[in-house]
Amino acid sequence: MPVPSEERLSYGIQLPVQSQSTIYAEPWEAAAGPADLVEIARAADRAGFAYVASCDHVAIPRRLADAMSTIWYDPVATLAHLAAVTERVRLLSHVAVVGLRHPLVTAKQYATLDHLSGGRLILGVGAGHVREEFEAVGADFERRGTVLDETIDALRAALGPEEFPVHHGKTYDFEGLGQRPRPAQQRVPVWVGGSSPAAVRRAALRGDGWLPQGDPRDRLPAQIARLRELRAEAGIEEPLTVGAITEPLYVGEPGWEVGRRTLSGAPEVLAASLREYGAMGVHQIQVRFRSRSRDELTDQMAAFGADVAPHLN
Repeated sequence: MPVPSEERLSYGIQLPVQSQSTIYAEPWEAAAGPADLVEIARAADRAGFAYVASCDHVAIPRRLADAMSTIWYDPVATLAHLAAVTERVRLLSHVAVVGLRHPLVTAKQYATLDHLSGGRLILGVGAGHVREEFEAVGADFERRGTVLDETIDALRAALGPEEFPVHHGKTYDFEGLGQRPRPAQQRVPVWVGGSSPAAVRRAALRGDGWLPQGDPRDRLPAQIARLRELRAEAGIEEPLTVGAITEPLYVGEPGWEVGRRTLSGAPEVLAASLREYGAMGVHQIQVRFRSRSRDELTDQMAAFGADVAPHLN
């Protein structure tokens, strides 16, 4: 199953409900649950979304709970559940904090997910930012960037075609340990999240894709230029799927206060604005819709797929 095309602007969505930070959660999500996630994933499948995405946090400390909330569904369990009720849409971890787990544990989970879903996994990875999570599981917070670099290499081996993968590194060392089932894909795409200089370098040198952490439009061209520069210097010729997170969207005239940053209006107007991402060199956009209920959200998704998406390219 192909990843979002480098030749056209594709669109995906970070699922609501499964993470409920006050930065982006809508009020209706507080009372939502598994049935709502299923309907939203099915709506994404019908509306041509390239992927649905789920976040990763193990435990939120009290000092951050008011802002971040403690509602963070496990991404493997969530995406596996949604794989069973969808047919086409890809399954993205955005992002898995893989430094919290041994790479063989991560590989076992995500290889099984890819196998069960028929090859729909995109593994998004990131360094993480919550010190207490690392301390609670015995992971090294101070070295998380260095550990992530090696973990990506280890996962390349452990998610590859070999039943007995081999990796010899400074932090992880394994050989002669078999894992089946293997992923359905010959190569699981690894998209690297983050917008710091270190994250951009990591994406350029180790990733199949880049997932920025909310860079505004005016910052993206310089970031994309840096990605290209780093890959050229390293002699990497394979394509890199460049992503962007858009402003909040509302298809049509909302008739309620959706916030000054929200892009709203006729489908052609929204499409014209979103095409600017493609002109910068972005290949996939992650969209989020303002909504007051699950039904309004799925209606927005359907309208986007039917009326906005045809004008994106």
